[in-house]
Amino acid sequence: MENGHSHGHGHGDSRRPTLLIILVSSVAVLLFITINLCLISVPFQIKNLAISSRTGVVDLTKTTARALSPAIDGATMASDTGFEQRVRRQEKKKMGGDGGAGRVEGELAMARAAIRRSVTSARNASSSGLLSVPGEDVPFYAAVYRNPAAFLRSYEEMEKRLKVYVYEEGEPPLVHDGPCKNIYTTEGRFISEMEYSGMRTRNPTRAHAFFLAFSVTNMVHFLYRPANSDRTKIWRFVTDYVSSVASKHPFWNRSAGADHFMLSCHDWGPSASMANRKLYENSIRALCNANTSEGFNPRKDVSVPEINLYDGTIPAELQQPAAPGLLARPYLAFFAGGRHGAIRQELLRLWKGRDPEMPVFEYLPGGRGGKDYSNYLLQSRFCLCPSGYEVASPRVVEALYAECVPVIVSESYVLPFSDVLRWEEFSVAVPVEELPKLKDILEAVPPSKLMRMREGVKAVKRHFVFNSPAKRFDVFHMILHSVWLRRLNVKIL
Repeated sequence: MENGHSHGHGHGDSRRPTLLIILVSSVAVLLFITINLCLISVPFQIKNLAISSRTGVVDLTKTTARALSPAIDGATMASDTGFEQRVRRQEKKKMGGDGGAGRVEGELAMARAAIRRSVTSARNASSSGLLSVPGEDVPFYAAVYRNPAAFLRSYEEMEKRLKVYVYEEGEPPLVHDGPCKNIYTTEGRFISEMEYSGMRTRNPTRAHAFFLAFSVTNMVHFLYRPANSDRTKIWRFVTDYVSSVASKHPFWNRSAGADHFMLSCHDWGPSASMANRKLYENSIRALCNANTSEGFNPRKDVSVPEINLYDGTIPAELQQPAAPGLLARPYLAFFAGGRHGAIRQELLRLWKGRDPEMPVFEYLPGGRGGKDYSNYLLQSRFCLCPSGYEVASPRVVEALYAECVPVIVSESYVLPFSDVLRWEEFSVAVPVEELPKLKDILEAVPPSKLMRMREGVKAVKRHFVFNSPAKRFDVFHMILHSVWLRRLNVKIL
């Protein structure tokens, strides 16, 4: 092996070239090992992005759980400019060798840069007033958005770029279908709309996000007869599903699941995600039960609204062109519902049948889907939305449909779309311990503020409506936008 490095060099002393080659090779090997150790230990990077008002940055150390969200931060995004330029120069070279990751990351870098520019240009702009959006007949009420310019630019970038690959593992109707006419409507409708969305791609190398299209509600329905609380079957199903995705496709392993997302509105949705550690820790979990005390992570997970459509549509009473104004609403606040959970039990103990200005019922004769229930919503200035056994409540969306200001009574609940919406502008949060003072708190809201909040409710209602087919800025696209924001936070190496 003494002449093993000469490779045809038939003359001269080969020791110095050999030593030089060994030295260079050693440095290269060390560099390769260092890089790969980084890739193994950190398969993806989380970028600290945010959408907020004024500064364009959400201080995650000073905000409550409901305000925690991905943020668009000009400082942290500045490095993307150089990356964007490199991608443009090297895009053709990268198209074939990395499964499309270079092109996808280049598109995301361009989107980050565009949003960063919007944040910078809007930093000194007013957050009040109405914004005219091309293609939209009704202007946007700027006050309800953390950073309206950044949101609209981010949404525009999503429409222009976002492509979602939908895995087809599993047999329908068990996973690729879901309920569309009950409290789990969001789960079924999103899966259905995603099947036909223009943002769906059949080419996974072009995808920015990958949808794990399984319905937890259908799993429970088909796997549990009679119903019981043993979740072993659910965990086994999810484990097998993710294992199938990881073994048949390269994309899950490429990002450790960080660019994948699931969606569930069933109470067992969070628990189902625990079947796979990477799904729970890395993937985007879009959940109705967005409870931070049970592991919901607002920096990567998505809070989606719980919507209960009894017959698949919004009740006719709540679809009237103009809901009654504040002066035509004789009741201060309203609630009707069962004793589901400690918060509702406390609310009913304190206020059930106690005050004619605040009708609080355990049950109404016609039920929550009946005409009486809708009429009470339409006749109330505030609508009480206490958590039940889980933090999410369909009453929040019902209040918005009735143009009634929601009163959020919950603990550890991250409100839907709080990455872009300023819930404090169109709702009231009442801590559970202050329920005895509920009437005083609501009566203390000045009429001028109540009017502004009512305008905010009317403005955000469009974001909580399912359309068929889906329309711009509706709940389907707002869910996708929340996924888009979190995908912007992940840069695949």
